Amino acid sequence: MQTETPIDVVISWVDGKQPAHKRKIIPYLGHFLSIHEEINAPTRFNSEGEIFFCVASILKYAPFVRKIFIVTDDQNPNLTDFINQNFPENKIPIEIVDHTIIFSGYEDLLPTFNSLSIETCLYRIPDLSENFVYFNDDFFLMRPIQPSDWFKDNKAVAYGTWRNVFFDNLLRKFRLKKKGRKPFGFKDSMLNAAKALGIKSSYFSIRHTPLPLKRSIFEKYFFQHSGIFVMNISHKFRNKNQFNPQALFYLSAFKSGDCVQESKNKLLFIKPARKGKKYIDRKRRKFEKNEHILFGCIESADMTKKDVRNKLFDWLKSLLNIEIPKKTCKKSIERNR
Repeated sequence: MQTETPIDVVISWVDGKQPAHKRKIIPYLGHFLSIHEEINAPTRFNSEGEIFFCVASILKYAPFVRKIFIVTDDQNPNLTDFINQNFPENKIPIEIVDHTIIFSGYEDLLPTFNSLSIETCLYRIPDLSENFVYFNDDFFLMRPIQPSDWFKDNKAVAYGTWRNVFFDNLLRKFRLKKKGRKPFGFKDSMLNAAKALGIKSSYFSIRHTPLPLKRSIFEKYFFQHSGIFVMNISHKFRNKNQFNPQALFYLSAFKSGDCVQESKNKLLFIKPARKGKKYIDRKRRKFEKNEHILFGCIESADMTKKDVRNKLFDWLKSLLNIEIPKKTCKKSIERNR
């Protein structure tokens, strides 16, 4: 079942626990070794198998998707056994896209360990549909969705809120330093998107949710601003001057009339680190009581106590009616030794 206007899904994925990835990143850390919290923190790269829930949820709850692209750096999540076991009749093709493909012409900037740099290049995936939805690998669907949850009248649905540029920049200015520097976070990258577009009034603050996007808007903007494109993809680790490309998209799309804001918050944000099992119970009750919740996000599952993480994952496996083959996980580890 596909829509008249194709919708693809793009997932960025990395497994920082793989020895090959560890060997690749070490030579580039340099002085960043002393800056742990938001530049090279292991939690930015570690994988606890969230990709299985992400992909399974799309196959189960969004059967209209034309194609799934998983963007990686010479890695493979090895989903074949998992999909064959749980979705033997799956018709949605899944393609692994290496960083060398989306950085074509800019291979000298690789390797990169920077999600903002990678996300800036996603629109360059070959055969990517005009309308596509971007997932981090810790995003997933929680209920059946319709194409209109992502695109209405060919306009991207924008999930988020408007915030004041001046006020948030003021908060940014007085933020306390950590280890001699001010942290650079999610909101900062969105403020930088407004700055790149010369917007001084308000910016659209996106959520940790699947993000509907349109390829042509990225193509047009970066064709007209090639220097800005190169700047944003040239940093191997997050840099205070970078902007969030999805935030830039929504500001551009609102201006051109290519997106529409969704008033309802359909996200269940789950941050189980330093939490107990009762936290998972509360999140589950919230989901069951709120029929508007369609999307989920798990932040820093790798920093969560094992018993709490197991309870969360057991709930999600039950919700999606899936099993994750143990041999799949083992094969992934062995292949990357």
